Amino acid sequence: MADWGPVLIAVVLFILLTPGLLFQFPGNHRTLECSNFGTSGRSILVHSIIFFGILTLFTVVIGVHIYTG
Repeated sequence: MADWGPVLIAVVLFILLTPGLLFQFPGNHRTLECSNFGTSGRSILVHSIIFFGILTLFTVVIGVHIYTG
């Protein structure tokens, strides 16, 4: 039995938190820009911190588990 919970959550968060896909924080011209498909070094850093925080919340604190087999 494999635990696919952390893998599935990480993939979904990675897709949703890609800078510029849904939103970019901080943006190039404004604080929050939506769907501009661009990125910057600052936004990559901010989105990485948000990704790590939400992933830690779901995997460690809440303890999401999805078993297969």
